[in-house]
Amino acid sequence: MISVDGLTVEFGDRALFKDISFQINEKDRIALMGKNGAGKSTLLKILAGERKPTRGNVSAPKDTVIAYLPQHLMTADGRTVYEEAAQAFAHLFEMEKKIESLNQQLTERTDYESPEYYKLIEEVSALSEKFYSIDLTHFEADVEKTLLGLGFKREDLHRPTSDFSGGWRMRIELAKMLLKNPDVLLLDEPTNHLDIDSIQWLEDFLINNGKAVVVISHDKTFIDNITTRTIEVTMGRIYDYKVNYSKYLELRQERRIQQQKAFDEQQKMIAETKEFIERFKGTYSKTLQVQSRVKMLEKLELLEVDEEDTSALRLKFPPSPRSGNYPVIVDDLSKHYGHHEVFNHANFTIQRGEKVAFVGRNGEGKSTLVRCLMGEITDYTGHLTLGHNVQIGYFAQNAASLMDEDLTVFQTIDEVTPLELKSNTKNLLGAFMFSGDDIDKKVKVLSGGERTRLSMIKLLLQPVNLLILDEPTNHLDLKTKDILKNALADFDGTVILVSHDRDFLNGLVSKVYEFGNQKVTEHLEDINGFLRKKKLENLREIERNKR
Repeated sequence: MISVDGLTVEFGDRALFKDISFQINEKDRIALMGKNGAGKSTLLKILAGERKPTRGNVSAPKDTVIAYLPQHLMTADGRTVYEEAAQAFAHLFEMEKKIESLNQQLTERTDYESPEYYKLIEEVSALSEKFYSIDLTHFEADVEKTLLGLGFKREDLHRPTSDFSGGWRMRIELAKMLLKNPDVLLLDEPTNHLDIDSIQWLEDFLINNGKAVVVISHDKTFIDNITTRTIEVTMGRIYDYKVNYSKYLELRQERRIQQQKAFDEQQKMIAETKEFIERFKGTYSKTLQVQSRVKMLEKLELLEVDEEDTSALRLKFPPSPRSGNYPVIVDDLSKHYGHHEVFNHANFTIQRGEKVAFVGRNGEGKSTLVRCLMGEITDYTGHLTLGHNVQIGYFAQNAASLMDEDLTVFQTIDEVTPLELKSNTKNLLGAFMFSGDDIDKKVKVLSGGERTRLSMIKLLLQPVNLLILDEPTNHLDLKTKDILKNALADFDGTVILVSHDRDFLNGLVSKVYEFGNQKVTEHLEDINGFLRKKKLENLREIERNKR
């Protein structure tokens, strides 16, 4: 489907990758892996034709359709959901206008024997042949069917895209991609801002549609479920494994052990050879042997051991002050926006030390209830009671985007640090992988992951006993997610997690609150038990609908 040959990308005197080659075959489902900054997103943009390499070629058969979903969506706000999805056919509508324009010129011109007139006839014939070979008779029905299949309601189709959250906009972009019927899908962090239902739908689609897929993702469960091949970008080269992510980790470890062994043996041989040269360089009878060894060392290709990303977050929450036995009591709580009912008659109690998850589709009220707990929303009915001595540490879903972009990393933390901790600000930043010149960087130049780490530092500035984290893992790499997960597991207070990341929730939460159909339902089981039950319920629902 796509051939990559001798690809090199250079920034100044630094090579991001050098002379890499590989092929993407029909039905390949590839995870593109590597540490942050290794060049994964750049490689995906080159495959999509959005960037040019310094050297090398990317080629595909003439009629191959490649669809690219970037990490940061640029969905226009001036269209309805339906109009935006119909942009999948924009190039065909442009072609139709061009044909009409050319026909108009043919009608108006009288130079029937001129070369220009014949050229116009050839152009309109070629375009018409291409245009009429594509069946557009049902395109309106196709747009509607695709959007409804992705979970939109019929009344949503004529609402402006600006009414919808990031997860729903992702679905609009996916609809556009599917309507183009692409041969190759290129996806950069497609699960960011998607709820669990959407992620599972996307998994099923990617596995069953039979097209080639290349995906960058920090969602371990997602990439394990969908991919059959892993390409690792490291130190300017690639390693290609015909296995999924978990198996690739095992093979990569084996490769590094072998590399280290070969490297150590070569270093030992070099040291012994140099010692021989030094000892016998003035000895006439050994002259040929010395010269031979000098030449051998000059020609020797030095082995390397692949770099291992040893930078890591050092995160440990301070001991929590003791709160009352029941930090959160929700009694008959209801919230409406005008005629829209978000949730109705919610009742639950969270005990001290419990770690619970809020899950459900986007727009079902998870973040709304969190904002009620934080006192940001007060116009609800019913009762919401925080227990004795509850001290909340809150990470908002949009925390990274709320920062003052003109402040430096150091200023961002220093201005909210209590006086008694100010002498420790640099150490705290260092623990979150901001050291040296990093602390003088402006917030505006930070990546999504760096901004998230910076926001999290604020949770450590004072002791808390109730952590409320709304989508904390968006933009975090797999290693940092694991460190955060372990720190939360060790935290001796109460935790409420709003998250769509199944691997992150697995083994961390013991209770799940499901938001959906204007209700909040308590499930006394972990995330895997909840998902198994949901799958069973969905299968029963499908069976009922068939009857």
